[in-house]
Parts: sequence; structure tokens; C-alpha cells
Amino acid sequence: MRVEIWSDIACPWCYIGKARFEKGLAGFAHRDEVEVVHRSFELDPRLTKADTGTVLDMLVAKTGRTPAEVREMEEHVASNARSEGLDYLLDGRDYGSTFDIHRLLHLAKARGRQDALLDLVYRANFAEERSVYDEDTLVGLAVEAGIEEAEARAVLADPEAYAAEVRADQREAAELGANGVPFFVLDRRYGVSGGQPAEVFTQALEQAWDSRAQAGAHA
Repeated sequence: MRVEIWSDIACPWCYIGKARFEKGLAGFAHRDEVEVVHRSFELDPRLTKADTGTVLDMLVAKTGRTPAEVREMEEHVASNARSEGLDYLLDGRDYGSTFDIHRLLHLAKARGRQDALLDLVYRANFAEERSVYDEDTLVGLAVEAGIEEAEARAVLADPEAYAAEVRADQREAAELGANGVPFFVLDRRYGVSGGQPAEVFTQALEQAWDSRAQAGAHA
């Protein structure tokens, strides 16, 4: 059974949702027969490489809320992350275009290192004061995930490398009606939106598995 997860590394609920899904998967009897595929989604595809700044300032401008209100919002997200055993920094985080990161994640997928790189990028972005929008940092994370440095740099140097794959993922998300992330598609039968509790994912996996078995029985 295949589970496809549309996410963006700039999305805190994707970071939290991945951890919750993995806990839900761990509670699923057939977990060893589940293939997980991560798919690309940009929260803000209009951003360019020049569009960078601090997350807190961006949220103030985007929401029209006061810095104190934005910090309170972020504290709520942080408490959810920490309840899953994830570190979460309020300060020292920046934002930018995630397109290149998604391209590199497609390279990692081709090399069988996608999940490893995604975890490293999430950790750098949310738990460490390391900018994933800095090319050298991103290449370093790719190397840490088991990808050759020269190959990672070559992909980042070529704006068309894996660009079609990223755009195809995003088109497919739109076709499936996903206008936000994280978005989980189980066996192309069931969709789960948001960073749901682990038990919701376990139930959805069981439902998709039972539906699959029933379909096979009637084939």
C-alpha cells in the first residue's frame, strides 16, 4: 500500500504531521507493507530566491497581527511540536522560496534518501539556527543524508533539474483538491488533511487496508 504525503518544509504542521503519521504508522499491523512517498507543495510559489527574511516578521505582515499575537500563535505551534518530541525555535528562523529544496528532495528520492533528507531539512529549519535557504547549508544536509556533494551542487546549479517533477506534484495536488498541507493520500482511496493525532492515521491506514482487501476479494 502506498501513502503519498504532500508537504512543504516551511510548513510547521507538516513537520509535526510527519512525526504524528510515523507514530500512527508504527501502530499499524501492516506497516512493513506500506510505501511512503513525499510529494512537493509550495506554500507560497510566488517567492523568489531574493525573498527572504525572518518568519516572525513575515507572519506579522501576512496576518496583520501584532508581534505579541504572532508570538503567541507560534508558541501554540511550538507546544504541539514539543508534545511530539520535536524541538521548535521561535526565533532565528527565516523563510524563502522552497522550490530548490523540493528539487533536491526529488534527487534524494531517486537515490533512495528522500526521507532522510526531509528529516534533516525539517530539523535544520525548525529546531536549529541553520538556514535551509543557504545553498551551502542545503548541500551539507544532502551530504549528511547520503547524497554526493557534486551531484547535489549540480542539481542546484541547473534550475531545470527536477523542476518538472516538482511542478507535476503540485499540479496533482490541485487535481486532488489539496489547497493546503500536509495532505496524506492513502492508496489513492482516502485523504487525510492536516497534522492529525497519531491514532487518526492508524485508523485511516486500517480503513484503507480493509478497503483494499475487500476490493481484492471482489475482483
